[in-house]
Amino acid sequence: MDADNEAKGKVSDQAMQNPQALAALQDKIDSVSHSASIMDSLPKSVKRRVNALKNLQVNSTNIEAKFYKEVHELERKYSALYQPLFDKRKNIISGEVEPTDEECEWQSDHEDEAALAEDLKKKAALEEKTEDANEEKPKGIPEFWLTIFRSVDMLSDMLQEHDEPILKHLQDIKVIFSGPDQPMSFTLEFHFEPNEYFTNTVLTKVYKMKSEPDAEDPFSFEGPEIIDCEGCEIDWHKGKDVTVKTIKKKQKHKGRGTARVITKQVPNDSFFNFFNPIKVSPDKELDEDSEYTLATDFEIGHFFRERIVPRAVLYFTGEALEDDESFEEEELDEGEEEDQDEEDEDDEEEGDSKTGDPQPAECKQQ
Repeated sequence: MDADNEAKGKVSDQAMQNPQALAALQDKIDSVSHSASIMDSLPKSVKRRVNALKNLQVNSTNIEAKFYKEVHELERKYSALYQPLFDKRKNIISGEVEPTDEECEWQSDHEDEAALAEDLKKKAALEEKTEDANEEKPKGIPEFWLTIFRSVDMLSDMLQEHDEPILKHLQDIKVIFSGPDQPMSFTLEFHFEPNEYFTNTVLTKVYKMKSEPDAEDPFSFEGPEIIDCEGCEIDWHKGKDVTVKTIKKKQKHKGRGTARVITKQVPNDSFFNFFNPIKVSPDKELDEDSEYTLATDFEIGHFFRERIVPRAVLYFTGEALEDDESFEEEELDEGEEEDQDEEDEDDEEEGDSKTGDPQPAECKQQ
């Protein structure tokens, strides 16, 4: 009994030291208690029918899992249809292909609103020719992907100054979906031109997914989720590895009093740590920092797949960023409205309490 009490005390102490774990535990207890209290209050015959409904819900969840597997197959099918367009995009960015005049025509919003006067058009055309004659002709679209990395907050947070010269050599990013007979996953491929930093032409990151309900908790299923990821080894040229840095330390000999300088390599912040993710082990529980790092990694992989790769040009120009900001502002506005409603309700309640004359329920709802 003493041993049991001591163990319970240790668990309690650990929970109190971790507020998030305590809150999650409390939520679970509240949920179970609420469910149990409802079930306990029901007659036996009704409980049987509720259990029948739960079994129907499990069957529904299994059908939902099949639905998501078919969605994955559709993504794989349409990925093959998108790929020729993405290949042409890559060729234009790298300068391997020069688009035709017809392909380069794009009517801007300003030109739609008001056409330029004929004389201004001629003047603009003359100035453009002069600029073209004097302008240095860049190849393709320089720093296309690097510009995206700098612009997107989620990526710029990982980007270090020493990463930028390397990412200037990034030519393409591809999403490869797993085949029909393989476990569900997707792979991000980062294609580089030959460079002075590493010998790899492609760096990969595989995200493994799960799309089956948990046998012990089937009702927690909400669709496919990333459960693990694997990076790749980067073959750095000597002295070019930006994921480590060399530091010098002085060591003093205790007996002789002499000192010597030693050098050692320590980890360094870099985007390229993205290809060396935290290892997930079923036998070992991750600490809070590791869990957060892994969750962020999964979010970044999903963002590359769903947003960056399909809409790269719009992130390059900033148009997709404006859309994302507008969406965030709309969500914020809704939240502010809810807060305002709550404040109004509080004001009404204060007014009622001051008069000491509570209003009927129908009036309060109005």
